[in-house]
Amino acid sequence: MNLNAGQILLGAFLVNNILLMRFIGLCPFFGVSNAVGTATGMSGAVIFVMLLATWVTWVLFHVVLVPLGLVFLRTAVFILVIAALVQFVEMFLRKNMRALYSALGIYLPLITTNCAILGVTFLNIDYGFNLLNATIFSVGTGLGFTLVIVLFAAIRERLADAPISRSFKGYPIAFVAASLVSLAFLGFAGLFGIAF
Repeated sequence: MNLNAGQILLGAFLVNNILLMRFIGLCPFFGVSNAVGTATGMSGAVIFVMLLATWVTWVLFHVVLVPLGLVFLRTAVFILVIAALVQFVEMFLRKNMRALYSALGIYLPLITTNCAILGVTFLNIDYGFNLLNATIFSVGTGLGFTLVIVLFAAIRERLADAPISRSFKGYPIAFVAASLVSLAFLGFAGLFGIAF
């Protein structure tokens, strides 16, 4: 792939947003986006785990799995790395940020199975990125995740007070709002001719 750093960052951030264009990582997107504070905390944890997972899995893949002919173990190794990193984040939050730890609840351990993090580690390998480009792609993806989940949390906070019929309250109106935000992000599809 022949893209510069800016194109990789913008492509991951806006054009191919992991939540709205690839529809990966929707569990925390709908589960934690009830309040902006919680969504911001989840985003920070996801960016941290995503970046560390990118570095560790990229090195493991290129230094261990490929030379030893164990590429078929990629999925299992990547999941184990992500699970270990999430445990580290969970212990840190439990000790230092008790309120955020409680607010994230069950969704914090679910970062382990967050498809967005696993997807980014796979995409970095599949796109043939070097470590620098993989880092840029991960940062762009994490920032895109943050933008969308915080934006969506703000929308859901406003929708909670809106005069909506009972049949649309909760997840039904959340899905309608998510589809409209996704359509808005579709407008970035031709930006700079970036296509992954």
